[in-house]
Amino acid sequence: MSNIKTNAIRCLIIDDEISSQRVLQHFIKDTEVLELKHVCANAFEAFKYLQLHEDIDLLFLDINMPQQSGLDFYKSLQHPPAVIFTTAYPQYAVDGFEVNAIDYLLKPIAYERFLSAINKVIQTISHHQEVDDFLILKENKVLHKVFFTDIQYVEAFGDYVKVVLENKVIVTHSTFSRFIEGLPPSFIRTHKSFSINLQKMNHLSGNQITLDSHTIPIGQTYKASVLNALKL
Repeated sequence: MSNIKTNAIRCLIIDDEISSQRVLQHFIKDTEVLELKHVCANAFEAFKYLQLHEDIDLLFLDINMPQQSGLDFYKSLQHPPAVIFTTAYPQYAVDGFEVNAIDYLLKPIAYERFLSAINKVIQTISHHQEVDDFLILKENKVLHKVFFTDIQYVEAFGDYVKVVLENKVIVTHSTFSRFIEGLPPSFIRTHKSFSINLQKMNHLSGNQITLDSHTIPIGQTYKASVLNALKL
């Protein structure tokens, strides 16, 4: 279906309408935190698939389907994955939330509304984890799942923050001070505009720290705390 994305949220689409399947497939492909595993046209196909694949994290489930409704199908599952219901009929929304659906998407689905639902999924998953080792960054209209261990440094960029990874840079809307508050202790602020991942440090020379091919300045205000973090 799509390229495998490490540690992504594994999804199953269950919808009898081809046009709706294609919209969801397109949205999932454009959302880095998601990985589409399969598409089913009805509840019977979905049941067979789930019997053989227990690694599904999230269902995109149409309520109004022939033979068996999505709601009845979901109620029949012994260990159901998280679910986002999709339908063209708003009167089904209350029924969907009665089974603890994470969200309810009304067709035709807008991508911004889709992303809002995915953020709810991420928050739900995070609440069930003892320690979060990643964060979700929004760049333009795309969500990126980024592990703290993959970040080399972050840099203030006006009303945005540059998050520099080994192979790419993500620019996300945030104040620098608020962003670095959410970083783990392995990060140390070296300058009014930089915070580095100490695990990525190569060497320190004068008022500069080197991380692979990047040279990061150390501001006079932060030098003592940097040296203390390095036990120097």
